[in-house]
Amino acid sequence: MAPSNPVRAAVTVPAISGTKVGSGADPLVMVTAYDAPGARTVDEAGVDMILVGDSLAMVVLGYEDTLSVTIDDMAHHTAAVARARPSALIVGDLPWMSYHVSVPDTVSNAAKLIRAGAQCVKLEGGAKRVPMVEALVDAEIPVMGHLGLTPQSMHAMGGFRVQAKDSRAALTLVDDAKALQHAGCFAIVLEGVPDAVASMVTEVLDVPTIGIGAGPGCDGQVLVYHDLLGIEDRVAPKFVRRYADQRSDAVEAIGRFVADVRGGSFPGPDETYHLAESEAEALSLYSG
Repeated sequence: MAPSNPVRAAVTVPAISGTKVGSGADPLVMVTAYDAPGARTVDEAGVDMILVGDSLAMVVLGYEDTLSVTIDDMAHHTAAVARARPSALIVGDLPWMSYHVSVPDTVSNAAKLIRAGAQCVKLEGGAKRVPMVEALVDAEIPVMGHLGLTPQSMHAMGGFRVQAKDSRAALTLVDDAKALQHAGCFAIVLEGVPDAVASMVTEVLDVPTIGIGAGPGCDGQVLVYHDLLGIEDRVAPKFVRRYADQRSDAVEAIGRFVADVRGGSFPGPDETYHLAESEAEALSLYSG
């Protein structure tokens, strides 16, 4: 009998880079994960890519934004995901200031994520990132781009705001996407842009676009693990669809555990180790 969850073939960068919905391919699915259990869960669900995102800063580490997470933090969590040995492609997110200062720094920091188990890296920004992308590709490190609402630029953008809302900004976004593709990016995330703009970018590129708050016209979609499962109780962005309410379930379950412990019903006989009857009798002689 076939296993209930047969091992999938590993997803590769070339397989992703050739995926265009307009050419008849199925849409790509990417979900964030930050540890081994999360990686196993999303991989078993059948996602194509696991993003070890810098959203780790807010979702797991408790920071207010993504700017506080370091390359060492990202490498630590990338390694945890990689130990799950998923079939999905592991994308390591380069955090703020890990690729902004110099090309050598960019390559060195990306190498830390690759050594930790990532199979490619993601960075934010348009044409100004071309030298970094070209250097990474030259070092045989595959690169995923990220345009639109780029959280690491939140202060420059004035917060988490939808981008490319006028024709001039939309055309600049298209130019940035073309520049990233020409520099060697195998895919590009489009975040927080109007659907018509995302569709325009998707149509002009030969590499796939992965949308998050960019409408249905992209070649794939990505959501944060904790958002789609309802683990977080914070106000979700408009683009999030919650498929579960795990936080409420967890609070209710742990509340029952609290009640059982305080009421004396946990642990019960089934959760307790017992001596053999003969050993219990012998022990009672010593205690008596």
